[in-house]
Amino acid sequence: MHILFVGDVFGHAGRRIVREHLGHVVASRQVSLIIVNAENAAGGFGLTPAIADELFDLGAHVLTTGNHIWDKKEIIDYLSSAPAGSHDRARRVLRPANYAPSSPGYGVYEGALPDGQDYAVLSLQGRVFMASNEDPFRLADALLQQITTKTVIVDFHAEATSEKCAMGWYLDGRVTAVIGTHTHVPTADNRILPGGTAYQTDVGMSGPYDSIIGVEKQLVLDRFLTGMPGKFEAAKGDPRMAALLIDADPATGRARSCERLLLGE
Repeated sequence: MHILFVGDVFGHAGRRIVREHLGHVVASRQVSLIIVNAENAAGGFGLTPAIADELFDLGAHVLTTGNHIWDKKEIIDYLSSAPAGSHDRARRVLRPANYAPSSPGYGVYEGALPDGQDYAVLSLQGRVFMASNEDPFRLADALLQQITTKTVIVDFHAEATSEKCAMGWYLDGRVTAVIGTHTHVPTADNRILPGGTAYQTDVGMSGPYDSIIGVEKQLVLDRFLTGMPGKFEAAKGDPRMAALLIDADPATGRARSCERLLLGE
């Protein structure tokens, strides 16, 4: 079973480069399951229902997010519209599971592919240097007790490398993959942990690399140099699609290999 996880889609440039590459990667690598982190897909900050539909139309099965999920207010009603047992598109957009239980939407999705192969996607957010939310480690324990499928992909949206690495080791042997998102810079540590879990500290950004983590360079430099607030804008140059391709055994849920992809224009 080949699983493709596409890293944080950032703005129009990110959507364009994903549109350019996703189809041929899926076809040439015989990808069965496509997961896309889309929290920055709308202008670099947040996600709208229309852009979620755009990514689903490209073939994504599940969209994960993170701390920017509420930046576009229209996503709130969208996530609230899907019942827990639904497989509608709105139900397949995840916000971090360790947000307050009263938050709109859900943090885990269990589905099945057309060939009958079942899977689960779990979205979690770290706590180090991030907004306050519930303990992702203990919540992962609780959710994994409820998930019946063996193929489980975890998007761990976190700032600190140490926290991401800790989550990888903590879940090793219990999930198919722990894939870090949020920091937008792809790390070179993709590997299969001893228990059979694929791991990468950060899959990287699918977006403009002629930027400072997706934002126009001068706007960020001005913030560092002056300390003054200013509106950030998504950059456009040098778009690349960052992704992790995982080969997993559906009978056991264990990963056999994982490969980093970084595809430009």
